[in-house]
This record gives sequence, C-alpha cells and structure tokens, in this order.
Amino acid sequence: MTRHVEPEVFLVARPELDFDELGRYLEDVGGLSWLERLDRDQLTPQDLAEFAGRLCYRSFEPGLNPNVTRIRQDQDAYLRNILASAHGSVLEHLSFSFVLHNVSRVLTHELVRHRPGVAISQESLRYVRLSDIPFWFPEWAREDAELMKRATEMLDRMEEFQIWAADHFGLDEPGVEFAVKKHRTSFMRRFAPEGVATGLVWTANVRTLRNVIEARTAPGAEEEIRLVFGRVGELMREECPALFGDYTVTDGAWAPGWRKV
Repeated sequence: MTRHVEPEVFLVARPELDFDELGRYLEDVGGLSWLERLDRDQLTPQDLAEFAGRLCYRSFEPGLNPNVTRIRQDQDAYLRNILASAHGSVLEHLSFSFVLHNVSRVLTHELVRHRPGVAISQESLRYVRLSDIPFWFPEWAREDAELMKRATEMLDRMEEFQIWAADHFGLDEPGVEFAVKKHRTSFMRRFAPEGVATGLVWTANVRTLRNVIEARTAPGAEEEIRLVFGRVGELMREECPALFGDYTVTDGAWAPGWRKV
C-alpha cells in the first residue's frame, strides 16, 4: 500500500564561535572593545559574519585603521550594510547543515545544480534496499480521485516488485555476502520512480543559501522544492534575522531586498 509522506527540513548544525580564541586575536590587534559587546554564552552565527567583515577593514573600533574614523555599533545595521554593499564573501564563513527528509529524487536532481559553497551526503539506494515506495502527493493531486487511483496502482506494483525481487534473489537468506546484496539492490533501485522519498544532508553557506532560497521558491520553480526551501527560508530567518530579514514573501516566493550578495 502506497505510503504518503511529507517533505521535512531539520536544521542539524550551525557555526560555533570560540570566544577565547577571538579574544586572543583581538587583544593582539587592539579590538577587545568589540568583543566586550558580545555575550560569550550567547554567541550567534551573525557574530561570525560581523567579525569577518570587521577584520577586512580592521574596524573593530575607531583608530585601529587610520582610514576608519567612525564605525557602526549596531550589529543589525552593520550586517544590513554588508548586504547592501554586496560584500558576500563575508557570508561564506557561515555554513548550516540541513537534513532534507522524505524529499524526492526529483528534488535532489535539481538541487545538485547548486554546487558552490555546498556539501551533500545522500541516502544511497545502492545500499539501502527499498521495501516500499514512500511518495509525496501535492494537495491538488490528492483531490483528483481518478489520478490517485491510477498513480497508487502503479506505485503498489513497484512496491510488489521490490519485495518479490528481494525474495527472488534470496537477499535475506543466511550467509549472503553484502557485496551480493549491494549488487542486486543496485539493480532493484532502477525500478523505483524519481518521486520515491529519500533523504540527504545538505550543507551550504549563507551566500549560497540566499541564492538558492530565492531561486527555488520563485513562482516557476518545481512545487516540491518551493515547499522545502520556503521552510529553509523560515529557519534561516529565525537563525539570522539580520542576514535574511530583507526578504519579502509573496505567495511563497522569497525575494531579497539585496541581490547578488
């Protein structure tokens, strides 16, 4: 019986700063007053973005760089200026890792087009044997009774084949080597649709995230990837409001106030 699933997004890793090491560096260059504005117990990824930007101009406080006579004290204002001036390299230091769960291979095939600033580890169906075909149906499809009847019939047949093939190859019999299981499982995965639900760890830096959120929530983007990256956008706005607060969301499309950062 076809199992309907919903795509989910889990934010599983974010940047972590070392307050003491920052202090060692800043003591050497004379910027400890900047560090004193931070709470060592509540450091955020945005602190890293600000630190990297200020290092570029040695603008931790006035006077460290003779060319800098005044500095922005407010972090939000500082980071908004980073975005407005398209100083995007600063944002590449901030990487976040997501688990994209119950997403289709339709989505993952599109997502691999975004390569700069990205790391991917995807569930391998060469090793992971399918016992069913978990599948996401958009709401409009679920409302079409005849479509659902025909679609689920096809998926049920594919599920039956996976179970039959495993038995036919004797994959669960004692003593079957893993190399044999892998070889047969790789063959069996060819009979699963691109829409089968899978999972991956997807890591991207903030510069890339800004681009992908805009591109993959645009009105012309594929509907599943729009759903997933709308959620990614929500998570990032919670994590880094100063770096993602310039977006306006209209009918699910995320448009940044500053492009080509």
